Amino acid sequence: MNATIDISYNQIMFLLEQLPKRSQLKIGKALTRQNIRAELNHFLDAFRTDEISEEDILTKVKAVRRKRYAKKD
Repeated sequence: MNATIDISYNQIMFLLEQLPKRSQLKIGKALTRQNIRAELNHFLDAFRTDEISEEDILTKVKAVRRKRYAKKD
């Protein structure tokens, strides 16, 4: 069963301040991980495309490597 309550930012901050420092850190780390995950997903979605395949990328990488190795000899 899910329950919801309306709570303001200030109320949340007040409650967090009542917690021990260790709990505050755990919550902070969890929120940071959640935020990083959301930003990464947003970034990946922004650059996701069907215009180039993984095979095309590998072909280009191999070509560049061949050129670089040829220059070393």
